[in-house]
Amino acid sequence: MTRIPLIDPATATGAAAEQLDATQQAMGAVPNMARAMVNSPAALKGYLGLSGALGKGVLRNATRERLALAIAESNECAYCLSVHTYTGEHAAKLDEEDILAAREGSAVDPKENAILTFALAVNASRGDIADADFEAARTAGLSDAEIVEVIGAVGLNSLTNFFNKAMQTDIDFPVVLPGTAGNVDAA
Repeated sequence: MTRIPLIDPATATGAAAEQLDATQQAMGAVPNMARAMVNSPAALKGYLGLSGALGKGVLRNATRERLALAIAESNECAYCLSVHTYTGEHAAKLDEEDILAAREGSAVDPKENAILTFALAVNASRGDIADADFEAARTAGLSDAEIVEVIGAVGLNSLTNFFNKAMQTDIDFPVVLPGTAGNVDAA
């Protein structure tokens, strides 16, 4: 059970209601993460702002979903892994093989693979990447904008990973557990 109240969009008022409405418009639904995060409307607004801005950046939706899967697996966040397995399949049209590969930090496409490798290096080192990691990203053809957005995506996904783990957010998608590649509804 989620550690803090899940705010019901139907009864929310003030800034909480505004942010839950914004969530509905941005995502087409109001997942439990947003219902928990809106206990601080400012936190939900910040999340939505960064997510929306990165959604208009240079990285494709499928790339952002692969990044979310890799970081959720790395940070062992069942909530985010469940969400992004679902959205990766339904919104980004990734197949099961793509999803499983992304969870392992790899992709068939060499540039996508380099993006995931770089993202996992950023996540594992908490941003203190080695020169070799940066040079590998450059050699793979990542632009300045792509490098910046990968780091932004790592930060955004780490925020949601840490939030959902700390709050023990009830998973409202088909459950996918870290370390169980391919096991759906394993909870």
